[in-house]
Amino acid sequence: MDSRTEPETEGAAAIRRPPLLRELLLVAGLFLVYKFGRRLANGHTAEAYADAHRVWHWERTLHLPGEGAVQSALLHGDTPVRAANLYYVAVHFTATAAFLVWLYIRRPAHYVWARRVLALVTGAALALHLTFPLAPPRMLDVAHLMDTGQVYGPTVYGAEPETDSMANQFAAMPSLHFGWALMVAIGLIAATRSRLRWLWLLHPLLTLVVIVGTANHYWLDAIVASVLLGLALAVVRTPAPASDEVSTAAPRTVPAPRPAEPATAAERSTPRNDTPSPRLPASSRDTPAVGPSAAEGPGLVGAGR
Repeated sequence: MDSRTEPETEGAAAIRRPPLLRELLLVAGLFLVYKFGRRLANGHTAEAYADAHRVWHWERTLHLPGEGAVQSALLHGDTPVRAANLYYVAVHFTATAAFLVWLYIRRPAHYVWARRVLALVTGAALALHLTFPLAPPRMLDVAHLMDTGQVYGPTVYGAEPETDSMANQFAAMPSLHFGWALMVAIGLIAATRSRLRWLWLLHPLLTLVVIVGTANHYWLDAIVASVLLGLALAVVRTPAPASDEVSTAAPRTVPAPRPAEPATAAERSTPRNDTPSPRLPASSRDTPAVGPSAAEGPGLVGAGR
């Protein structure tokens, strides 16, 4: 019996999963370029402090809430502030990497989309880090904020920002901690269909509290990151809504329709009478027959007597 192959309806618009080795090399290359670019921004200490005073003045002009209020809430005990420091250190890269791995396995089309958006946002952030070095609020004297990472731990920054060989501490704007967290939430909302998927917005909200409460970023750092992410999302085309089917589903085999059986000689010779037989009146149907039936001949009746 012949058969024909049809693609699944929901998987027809899906794309193939990109080669794993190529993606690993691409993501690793982008990360190294970003780290190297941030190191190039070192050495602009005086400019970074001058920009910090400008940002602090802009926030007061815009009547934004003070970063100190958030830090005061965290400093009510050792546990909240240590948890915030740990969240700042450990969740940033871990959550973003897990997000990309899950998309790569389950939603290849959304993975390519998210990777392109993150690359654009990170590239724009690197350009700002080079052109607008900014000291975080924990270094600003007029802010009167504590460096919670140095006091309570853990931290990834050195005690002397000017000589820190691990990271550029004068790259506060924009906050990639917040920008990446917001993209993780938006990406998971777009790639899933659960009614609870909007709870992923708690991740960037908690990240915002952490980066401000630990005095690593200003409010404006998160606002600028959101603007850059919005521009990247407008440039990169969003994939089709997620479906329950795996995007790389194999095509299914549909049996071909069977040909009609040829009519036999007896069926061809037998005439078909599609005319319905006339219905007898009700009185004739209810009255029992007395005489011989119409099918019997008179000779046969007489022979039986």
